[in-house]
Amino acid sequence: MSNSPVIIGLMSGTSLDGLDLVAVKFIEQNTGYDYEIAASNTVTYDSSWKDILRQAHACSALELSQLHVDFGIYCGKQVKLFCEEFNLHPFAVASHGHTVFHQPQEALTVQIGSGAHIAVHSSLPTICDFRTTDVALGGQGAPLVPIGDKYLFSNFDFRVNIGGIANISYSFMNELHAFDICVANMALNMLAEQMGQHFDVNGEIARRGQVNTDLLKQLNNIEYYQQSPPKSLGKEWFETHFLPLLGQSNLSIRDLLATCTEHVAEQIASALDGWSGRALMTGGGALNQFLIERIQSKTSTEIIVPDEQTIQFKEALIFALLGYLRIMEQPNALSEVTGARKDSCGGCIYLP
Repeated sequence: MSNSPVIIGLMSGTSLDGLDLVAVKFIEQNTGYDYEIAASNTVTYDSSWKDILRQAHACSALELSQLHVDFGIYCGKQVKLFCEEFNLHPFAVASHGHTVFHQPQEALTVQIGSGAHIAVHSSLPTICDFRTTDVALGGQGAPLVPIGDKYLFSNFDFRVNIGGIANISYSFMNELHAFDICVANMALNMLAEQMGQHFDVNGEIARRGQVNTDLLKQLNNIEYYQQSPPKSLGKEWFETHFLPLLGQSNLSIRDLLATCTEHVAEQIASALDGWSGRALMTGGGALNQFLIERIQSKTSTEIIVPDEQTIQFKEALIFALLGYLRIMEQPNALSEVTGARKDSCGGCIYLP
């Protein structure tokens, strides 16, 4: 494995926790890939970057174009610092970018973070824009993580990632199934910030709150949950369908957190659908002990919380794999998951 190239996976999620970087080597196996993480780090966004990214959807065309460049420069510089800190000599960078718009029904998805500028400022070939080809083929452009679940984590019956949005993948009748379950840390972190916290540590604020059954029922009755996959969520959906229900409530932030946490737990448990087996939980939400407790209380599926590195960097790790597959000209978006007309090998490659 030591002779395989190092790929840096770069991930900025909707929860706005920060920029995740992971340096990883892949080697092909009979049933997938093995991997070895050489280094990992999270660059926490300062308040300025958080505010800029949170409001990116409201930018003018010119402002968004400039932000696309600025964020690319920022990412490229962070990659360079990462390589210097850990004495890395990677082959390439695979960048997810930061999603601003995701409207696959309009054949539209936008992730900012200019690949050309990442390449120039990191001095490394950069693969980016992984979702657009799948969307152009009529797919959701999401979730893309399931191909990594298939190749890297097939020993689990279910793979659930609880990031800004929670998603799931699993195999049934020799077919891979995956979809976005619900909004998760996008809502929970937003509420925690209103109490002066970056996030609800271990879910302790929610644990002290009271679940409001009326609001919980309204959240659970949102139309999206009755739709069949393939389906995916974005920030626009959160602001149009989810936030107004919270805004109509007179609940305290603590009780809103308790209610939203219960909602996320119920939706994830519903996605597991009473199946027996093991479910791998990753993403920042897997560190929320109260949320994990609530999920486990609602399902017979065994909930597995792995080591913190896997929890924190699984998505960046998988986007490194998507970049590796792009370099190898192998499919990295699965039509059976996204609903596209065919599998595709997505991603643009920029050279420094």
